[in-house]
Amino acid sequence: MTSVAARQLGIEPFVGTAPVELRTNWTEGDVQAAIRAAYRQVFGNDHLMQSERLTSAESLLRRGDITIREFVRTLAQSELYRQKFFYSTPQVRFIELNYKHLLGRAPYDESEIAFHVDLYTQQGYEAEINSYIDSLEYETNFGEAIVPYYRGFATQRGQKTVGFSRMFQIYRGYANSDRAQGKNKSAWLTQELARNAASPIQTPSNGRGLVGTVGGDRGQLYRVRVTQANQGNSPQIRRSVREYLVAYDQLTPTLQRLNQRGSRVVNVSPA
Repeated sequence: MTSVAARQLGIEPFVGTAPVELRTNWTEGDVQAAIRAAYRQVFGNDHLMQSERLTSAESLLRRGDITIREFVRTLAQSELYRQKFFYSTPQVRFIELNYKHLLGRAPYDESEIAFHVDLYTQQGYEAEINSYIDSLEYETNFGEAIVPYYRGFATQRGQKTVGFSRMFQIYRGYANSDRAQGKNKSAWLTQELARNAASPIQTPSNGRGLVGTVGGDRGQLYRVRVTQANQGNSPQIRRSVREYLVAYDQLTPTLQRLNQRGSRVVNVSPA
């Protein structure tokens, strides 16, 4: 994705930034960076007072007694997380935020919401949080050492195309927080999920829908740029960049096919 497009979408800080990973033989600077990233992600960029930090969990991480995965679990299971996102938030909105904070994406469809509503009703809060962190999706994308991050801004293997626009419905800019957006009294994706429809992508800065998203000009052609890894017999992985000209009506199925092939879409723009 180009820097201009990323700036317009309000996701420039994420473009080209590597995920935060606490690797073997880490330094104190590494663990501090991981702790900061985990707080920022799990608490939806909400400002935390020094007195609110979970110092016991931080100490366990520093000693190597727990992994990043378990540190994230401790944050999400904490009373602080419950106070900020559970007690005064409708259940469906709480589930939306759990997807965003713990898996880095938005819910894809109504069945995912229904599953978590039922899980909480039957097994309670801890089971609800653990279902994200113990999932194969979490394991595949983050494992034990990577801090969860927003994955929904780029197409990936196994991700539904509609997840891209859904992510922008629950993301309102890098400098914003999930408690300062003024809409936590209701779920954000109710209508889209009920209709199984995507919404236009709106920029966080001015709220305008982008050309080329849902509701675009159906006679318009779009240029889709993708990278494709060539993993032949060579141990070195090379990535080639390709471009496709696609009509609006064929945009979604084309993105789905590219995703299934393992291609990574880096930019979609009017031709």
